[in-house]
Amino acid sequence: MRDRTVLISGAGLAGPALAHWLTRHGNHPTVVERAPTLRPGGQAVDFRGAPQLEVLARMGILDAVRRAQTHMGDITIVDERGRRLSRLPSEVFSGEVEILRGTLSRILHDAAPAEYLFDDSVTGLTETGEGVHVTFERAAPRMFDLVVGADGIRSKVHELTFGDTPRQLRHLGMYGATFSVPGVYDLDHQGVMYSAPGRCATLASTGGRTRAALDFAAPPLAYDHRDRNQQQALVEAAFEGLRWEIPRLLGQLRAADDFYFAPAAQIVLPAYSSGRVVLLGDAGYAPGPGGMGTGLALIGAYVLAAELAEADDHATAFSRYESRMRPYVVTCQRQAQGADRYLVPGKKSQIWRRNQVMRLLPYLPGKSLIKRMTERAASAIDLRPYATPVNATLSRPHPHRRTCPDVSGPPSQAAAVSVVG
Repeated sequence: MRDRTVLISGAGLAGPALAHWLTRHGNHPTVVERAPTLRPGGQAVDFRGAPQLEVLARMGILDAVRRAQTHMGDITIVDERGRRLSRLPSEVFSGEVEILRGTLSRILHDAAPAEYLFDDSVTGLTETGEGVHVTFERAAPRMFDLVVGADGIRSKVHELTFGDTPRQLRHLGMYGATFSVPGVYDLDHQGVMYSAPGRCATLASTGGRTRAALDFAAPPLAYDHRDRNQQQALVEAAFEGLRWEIPRLLGQLRAADDFYFAPAAQIVLPAYSSGRVVLLGDAGYAPGPGGMGTGLALIGAYVLAAELAEADDHATAFSRYESRMRPYVVTCQRQAQGADRYLVPGKKSQIWRRNQVMRLLPYLPGKSLIKRMTERAASAIDLRPYATPVNATLSRPHPHRRTCPDVSGPPSQAAAVSVVG
């Protein structure tokens, strides 16, 4: 199935990756993004296991990702006076290749010669016999053959399309905020982490820009996900009264231009598609922290585009896409469960036990065991080659492409361990 017009909502990571593959298979993607530009900075994301690295290689971006990787070292765990307690080895959290989310977003955007509509969003979806009639906040209404929601856990596409279909947001017991801070805190490709019961603060730098991650345990909270002041107030209240670098970080939080706040959560759906609309990445199956969401999203983009290319109709393609992806999604989501017990233990005794395990880990076979377990989960899908794409290489820009200005910064921006994303 080729020569189709496809609207993709979301220009984060999954959206541009899908646009790349759709173009290579002879289709015509348009990507709409609420933000005025690509989102800069962000936490570090990683790839691990043969399938995740292979999908980067098949896209032709593995070398670019390797050149931009963070080369992040270990994270030192300290007490409130800054004294070293333990160490978290980089092999446990960095995967085989780690890169800043903003840098990866730029690489994917540049690899996807699609039409981009920034500073806009979908307001209505009406399926007809000819396709899907789409209305936007700014752009004129248009008709598309297919629509893909790659717009995160609060997917507008899901809201407009699936109606009352059950959409379980499986809360994982914590929230997290990330933001840039001035200076490097004497860190060079290293990190430092401080924990108090139910709270965890991490600082990390790759030698350029430093990022903070503030994570805290909490039940589901009622707040406006577009109200930054309200979100910042939640973080300030959660960390009020703590020592170490916390007062300084809270003082810098509101000045940061890249503050990001989100729950640690998973999305569980009975179906990934409805009619001519399908969900991709976090919009359909967010795995939560430690669930390899970035690798999962990019593999999902590869499988969805390939199934659309091979099938005679979209219904067959969507069904095959879901049957291929759902077992992998379940495995990745299972991998993420329990992250709160590691990042934000509720008692001092639990923090102490975690620190002791981390202190002994470099000298025990457990480090290799943890790495093997995460790689086994990351590799729980077989990337069959599918049909050869129509466009083996992508060298010409889309005739209607609106290229986003480069605001993502150099590859040396900071990485941070966080539940967000």
